[in-house]
Amino acid sequence: MLPKENRADKKAIEKIFKEGKFINSPNLTFKFILSRNNAKRISFIVPKTVAKLATKRNLLRRRGYSALEKHINHFPAGLTGAFIFKKPENDVSILENEIKTVFRIILSRTN
Repeated sequence: MLPKENRADKKAIEKIFKEGKFINSPNLTFKFILSRNNAKRISFIVPKTVAKLATKRNLLRRRGYSALEKHINHFPAGLTGAFIFKKPENDVSILENEIKTVFRIILSRTN
């Protein structure tokens, strides 16, 4: 699991949804904003339309965090974002590939 200081809080998520940009992939949407601080804060959101049961939503979130844990250091400093599941994906390797793809797109936009 990602440390709490690397997870976006409720206020940050609200700001992301109001002002943020987004990147789409087959299973995930990444909404984000870039700020001047050095903290990287990323969260996972699983809507009820994707999984009705809270236990399944929590399982998907945990899988997302485990896939992100390996790549959090590659994201640029000052990034605050949220991955939103479009559909349930139980394979962590697929999630890792999508996170890598999103990372590459963000790097190309910031450079």
